[in-house]
This record gives sequence, C-alpha cells and structure tokens, in this order.
Amino acid sequence: MADAQAGRSPSPPPLPPVAQTPGPRAAQFQKLFGDALNHTIRTCSYSKFSACFPTPAKYASQTLNSIWQQITTKVEASAKKEFDDIMVERDVVAGLNELERLVGEARSRKERGVEAGEPPHTLPPERLYLAHLAPYLRQTEIDLESELKRLQFENEELVEGVQGQREEAEKLVGGLETFIADLERANEIMSNEVGGSGVKREVVDVEQELRAAGREAKL
Repeated sequence: MADAQAGRSPSPPPLPPVAQTPGPRAAQFQKLFGDALNHTIRTCSYSKFSACFPTPAKYASQTLNSIWQQITTKVEASAKKEFDDIMVERDVVAGLNELERLVGEARSRKERGVEAGEPPHTLPPERLYLAHLAPYLRQTEIDLESELKRLQFENEELVEGVQGQREEAEKLVGGLETFIADLERANEIMSNEVGGSGVKREVVDVEQELRAAGREAKL
C-alpha cells in the first residue's frame, strides 16, 4: 500500500490565497489616485474660484471662502468614496495582488531558466502572421468554396440551356433539309412536265433562298 502511494505522482500544491491587503502594485495604484485627486483640488484654488465671483469676493469674502471650502471638501470626499466603491466592486486589490504573484512567478522561472512554451518574441515572423491570419483565411476559404459551388451550378444550367438550343437548331436544320429535298424532287417533276423557263427560274430562286437559310441556321 505504501509502495503504491509512493509510486503516485504528488498532487500539485494549491494556489496560495490572494491577500486582500494591498500589495506593492495596489498600494501604488491607490497612491496614484490620491496624488491625482490632490492635484485637481489644488488646481481649483480659492484665488481662481473667487476670480469667477468678483462681487461676493469683494463684499463677502469670508462667506465665499466658506463656500469654496465646502465645495472642494465635498468633491474630494465624493471622489474618494466613488473610488473606494469601485475598488471593492471590481475587487481591484485582489486582482493586482494576483498580478503581482504571477509576475513574481514568471520572473522566478526566468531566473531559473525555465520557460513555459515558446515566448511570442522568439517565434519566427511566418508563424506569427499565419497565426493572426488563420481565422481570416479559413473564412475566406469557406466563402470561396460557396462561390465556386454557386458558379458550378450556374455553369451546369448554362450548359443544359446551350445543349437544348443546339438540339432545337439541329431539328430546325433537319426540317429545312427535308423541305429542300422535297423541293428538289418537285423541281425535277416540274422540269419534266413544265416547259416554261419562267416557272423553273422561280423554283430555282426559292430553292437557293432555302439553302442559304439552312446554312445560316447551321452557323
């Protein structure tokens, strides 16, 4: 039993819990917001505020100063509260702490010479742009296959239509040839029975016209 347990691969250790106490990145993020807010409040100084209200500043400067202090205090408190609410709602501290942990692990692995897979910056350009183009090329291939099938279907219909027209033309030519043959036999009979050259000339003219129409139909 002990040997079987020894032969099993050990389970990976569970991930350490993410601390809710602000780490270096979270603390720096909070400090950055505080500095930006203080700069904004200092920008709206009393001198600039009173310049917008010259008459109250001249005759009721204490009242105007009190109003300015109330406004700046209100703006600062409101901004801090909204920032804290967002930090809690989005769990920013835990996220930044987790990022700090992952960066630390990656730095440690790099120092030990352990790489997880191939870093993107070491891949050849061909593999990088093919990886980006693969979805687009696949969709383009699908579109081209669909268009090719549509064109093949239209070509088949066109071939069938041309074949039908050819058959109709062959039937028409065959009918004209039969008619011409009948006309030639009638011409021979009339040549034997009718002596007048005028009637024979008219029959010959009609025969020539029908032959010409037959040749055009074949073309």
